[in-house]
Amino acid sequence: MRDLFQAVFGYSMPWWSWLLWSVGVVAIVSVWAALFLPEWPLPQFRPLFRDPPGSDAFLHAMSSFFNIPVLRGGSLTLLQNGDQFYPAMLEAMRAARESIHFQVYIFEPDEIGRQFMDVFKAKAREGVEVRLLVDAFGSLALRRRHRRELEEAGVQVRRFRDFGLRNLARIYKRDHRRAIVVDGRVAFTGGAAVSRKWKGDVRNAHEWRDSMTRVTGAFVAGVQAAFSENWVYETGEIIAGDRYYPTVHGTEGRTWTQRDAAAAGDGSVPCGIALVSSPADSAQPIRLLFYLSFAAAQRRLWICNSYFIPDKKLRAAVTARARAGVDVRVLVPGNHTDAVPVQLAGHTYYEELLEAGVRIFEYQPAMLHAKTVVVDGCWSVVGSSNLDKRSIKWNEENVLAVSDERFARAIEAGYETDLARSREIHLDAWRRRPLAQRALERLAKVLVEQY
Repeated sequence: MRDLFQAVFGYSMPWWSWLLWSVGVVAIVSVWAALFLPEWPLPQFRPLFRDPPGSDAFLHAMSSFFNIPVLRGGSLTLLQNGDQFYPAMLEAMRAARESIHFQVYIFEPDEIGRQFMDVFKAKAREGVEVRLLVDAFGSLALRRRHRRELEEAGVQVRRFRDFGLRNLARIYKRDHRRAIVVDGRVAFTGGAAVSRKWKGDVRNAHEWRDSMTRVTGAFVAGVQAAFSENWVYETGEIIAGDRYYPTVHGTEGRTWTQRDAAAAGDGSVPCGIALVSSPADSAQPIRLLFYLSFAAAQRRLWICNSYFIPDKKLRAAVTARARAGVDVRVLVPGNHTDAVPVQLAGHTYYEELLEAGVRIFEYQPAMLHAKTVVVDGCWSVVGSSNLDKRSIKWNEENVLAVSDERFARAIEAGYETDLARSREIHLDAWRRRPLAQRALERLAKVLVEQY
């Protein structure tokens, strides 16, 4: 090798140079493999239960498998677009008496962010504990002067995995959770964050389409846990006890069932689970939750997601349900998107899905950023997670999986409204798309691990 190197380049290197050169090559190859090679193949999932979504048995199976408690009671309200969810969030925080916990991926100090900052400062001056946790990468616009302004008013501000040498090996593992909790009694989660692009009601192409869910009762604890887990990681403060997890009156000492739900009125007492996910090589609960939800569908499976790059296992579940006659629909962004490479990578799976009978719709008026799943009109999944490798494998995420027909109907109603403003993709036309577009899609797919 040394003789070959000398013949090619005209000089030789000492042994220590060879050693450093070899270490460098190994490091580059290792980084490339970690970033771009697919994960170690796992066997196809095979659920050993066939309980229908919305049943007590299905909920018990999900709770047992993920080893998390069933949450029963309270309310869930779907809030569509910024005109609904921003006023509801601000109103809840203005009424805070003890604590405000606020965790989002993006926080921008524009006219929307300023409204939140003003409330944070005012409540902190009143003696309310205000904790703000944002992602260091997603919230680059929240600069040091903005954080200092909040801290001087008494707000505790942290940036998740701030840039620095200590986080160099974990810098790509981001906090994508949406966990907003007021007094441990009212919480919000969903797809939105804090920026002017979420304001409005999709009146023009600059107003994003998104939704948030307001929860009370037992489900609040699930959102609080999502915040607390990342807060202790950054600060060491352990958020626990009745002050932050108050007892939910009316549900202690008894187990609610679907029979209780039927007796409660026209709808039901919501039941479900709250799932948090952190980066791991093998334990990927978000992926498993989506898979089990998809595979359980008997009549309808409606998926809405802003970044739709399902892996092989999720595609297998979706296509199997479509071939079995289930009404499977996927709603994704159209011409308005903030992540063209992600959209192109997702396009590479359209033909496979369409051939199986999946109906795909692209939203036309503006950027679609909502993240919802509804199964058979009774089981819903809402929260922060996208359907891509980054959310499943690398991000901190949180979702609520809910058994409640009224909540599912609300999601379906919004879905139907969005379909009326969407363009359906048909297989024959899709196969005739230009070769240049196909080439760009393949190129984007190479980087799928990084989206």
